[in-house]
Amino acid sequence: MEEVAYLAYHFHWSYEQIMTMEHRERQQWVGQVAQINQRLNDNNG
Repeated sequence: MEEVAYLAYHFHWSYEQIMTMEHRERQQWVGQVAQINQRLNDNNG
């Protein structure tokens, strides 16, 4: 559920869009968003 919420929050994707992805693909998207957020946080700190 956390993956779904995270991706829906950042990409505004629907539940259906997210759930049609393979779990591995969802994990890859979560990882990419996390990296972007980390870079943004590092640059603002």
